[in-house]
Amino acid sequence: MKLLKTISCACTLLLGISVNAQEGTLAQDTTKTWTIKGENTFLINQSSFTNWAAGGVNSFAGNLILNYDFNYKKDKWSWDNKVLAAYGQTFQKETDWRKNDDRFALNSLLGYEASAYWMYTFFMNFNTQFANGYKYTDTGRDKISAGFAPAYLSFGPGMAYKRSDNFKVNLSPAAARFIFVTNDSLSNVGAFGVDPGKKSRFELGASLDAYYKVNLMENISLENILKLYSNYLEDPQNVDVDYTANLFMEVNRFITVNAGVQLLYDDNTNVPKVRNGIETEGPGLQVRQILGAGITYKF
Repeated sequence: MKLLKTISCACTLLLGISVNAQEGTLAQDTTKTWTIKGENTFLINQSSFTNWAAGGVNSFAGNLILNYDFNYKKDKWSWDNKVLAAYGQTFQKETDWRKNDDRFALNSLLGYEASAYWMYTFFMNFNTQFANGYKYTDTGRDKISAGFAPAYLSFGPGMAYKRSDNFKVNLSPAAARFIFVTNDSLSNVGAFGVDPGKKSRFELGASLDAYYKVNLMENISLENILKLYSNYLEDPQNVDVDYTANLFMEVNRFITVNAGVQLLYDDNTNVPKVRNGIETEGPGLQVRQILGAGITYKF
C-alpha cells in the first residue's frame, strides 16, 4: 500500500499544479448549450525478422480507440459526459491472436454552479469490457474475465472543482458502487470480490475523480485520469486506485503517436503472483502499457 499511496499523492500533486497552468483558458462560446468532440484512433505496432542472426519474434498489434465527449452548459447547469471504447489484438506466430486492450467506460457528471469554479454535483461511472480474457498456460487457457464480468457502476452526490474542461476534480463522500460478475463460472468462484455464487456486490464509500490534460509543447499533450475509492463497509483503509496517463503526439492532422500506461489496484481482485518459485494469487498492482503510431480522426 505504500507504493499505492505514493502514486496517489504524486498524481494528486500533479493535478494541483494545473491550477496555475489554467489561468490562460480561452473564452468559450456561451451561446452553445452542447459541445461535442470526438477522436477515432487506429494504432499499429509491427515487428518482423527474416534471417536475423540475433533472433526475434514476428509480431503485429492493432488497436481501435473511440473517445467522445458530450458536454452541456446552460446558465448554472452543466452536464459532462465522456465515452471511451477500446479494443486491440496482438499476433505472434507462436501464440496466435490474443487481445491486448479491452475497455468500455462511461463517465457522467451533472453539476450546478455554486461559485466561480465550484459545483454541486451528481456523478455516474460505468466500466466493463467486451470480450473474454484468459490466463494462458502450457496446457491451455483459463477464463479469468468476460463481458460484464466484471462491470462496475458507481454514482453519488458530491462537490466538484472545475477550472476548465481540461482540469476538474469531483469528490463524493457517499458514493454507491455495484460490482457485477454475470459469468457463471467466474461468479461461482467469487471472482472480483463477489460472494461465491452471487453475481453482484454492493459497496458504499468515498470516491474521488480527477482529470487533467496539459499541452507539454506544440502538438504534444499529456492526459491524466485518477480515480480513488474507499469502501466504508469493508477495509476502508485499502483504497482502490485507478490511474491512467496518456501521451498524445501529433505528427500532422491525421497521424499520431500515442503512448499510455494504466496503474490499477483493487483489493478485491486477485492477480497471479510468484513467491519463492510458487505461483499464488492475491491483490496486487496491475499495469497496462500501450505504444503505437496510427491514424486519428477528430471532430
